[in-house]
Amino acid sequence: MMEKMIFGRYIPADSIAHRMDPRAKLIFVFAFIAIIFIANDVWGYVVAAAFTYISIKLSGLSLKFLMSGLKPVMILIAFTFLLQLFFAREGNIVFELGFIRIYEEGIRQAFFISMRFTLLVFMTSLLTLTTTPISITDGLESLLNPLKKIKFPAHELALMMSIALRFIPTLMDETDKIMKAQMARGSDMSSGPLKDRIKAIVPLMIPLFVNAFKRAEDLATAMEVRGYRGGEGRTKYRLLFWKARDTFALLSLVLLAAALAAFRFWI
Repeated sequence: MMEKMIFGRYIPADSIAHRMDPRAKLIFVFAFIAIIFIANDVWGYVVAAAFTYISIKLSGLSLKFLMSGLKPVMILIAFTFLLQLFFAREGNIVFELGFIRIYEEGIRQAFFISMRFTLLVFMTSLLTLTTTPISITDGLESLLNPLKKIKFPAHELALMMSIALRFIPTLMDETDKIMKAQMARGSDMSSGPLKDRIKAIVPLMIPLFVNAFKRAEDLATAMEVRGYRGGEGRTKYRLLFWKARDTFALLSLVLLAAALAAFRFWI
């Protein structure tokens, strides 16, 4: 049975993170993704984890709730952990059994990459959990507006990304419903040989694609009926206002980058 996917969902609340300008949140998340790669030691990741925890508290969401959102990607995190653990060949040998050898650097890199992956999932989830799809669209379009001078389709790209984000939890819910229906009819997708599991996925994928195309067609029809013709000539009902808290949030990223750089290069 599938776990609930929190990425792409919006949780209404009145926290500091919810009240931030969507442009600031987009810049914040993209900058964090770049900055986290500066960390390369234990203390750097401790600082990055503390920074992420403070961000979670400011969003008004619980760490337990976000941890539940890790379950759908735990297989990927575990895979990257094992990949680094067994294939990194630097440092002293910590464990050896036959052809299997685990090195100090393998343990170090496995931990760091898993930690980095987890923090990235937390921070990107905070973006969608505290920002409505419409606000993400408006914020992204505003950031891309300068590119309109070179005929870049800023509005269309922002709308496309917003719809894609919104469809992630919807498709996950559809998948969960179809899996339960198949299991009620006697289909077993969680046990047996790998070949049988792959065969069991086929009856799952066909109705999922049919439902996805139907939803996309319904959305296109609804937009056409409401007179949507692209971004030209459209005015904004929701105006964006940059405030001091948005500036402080970005300045905190500068401090984070400075701290991680200090641990990496000087300490």
